Amino acid sequence: MANTPSAKKAARKIERRTAINKARRTRVRTHLRKVEEAIASGDQSAANDALKTAQPELMRAVTKGVFHRNMAARKISRLNARIKALSA
Repeated sequence: MANTPSAKKAARKIERRTAINKARRTRVRTHLRKVEEAIASGDQSAANDALKTAQPELMRAVTKGVFHRNMAARKISRLNARIKALSA
């Protein structure tokens, strides 16, 4: 357990940031799940709409430091490719 006042304050700050980051991560995962479900249903327009709403959420999480930039770009790229494959 933290003993010094600065360590106690740091522990409080970490607790607050963890809660915020957890909420952001959950929001992004929900959006990604909606895209996955639209792809699974085979509805290309719905999948495109879901991806358009998920993309800014994912990039916002990147700017806040929740996810890595390359991971987000990779996910968007792979989802886009899967949506394109629906029309073929």
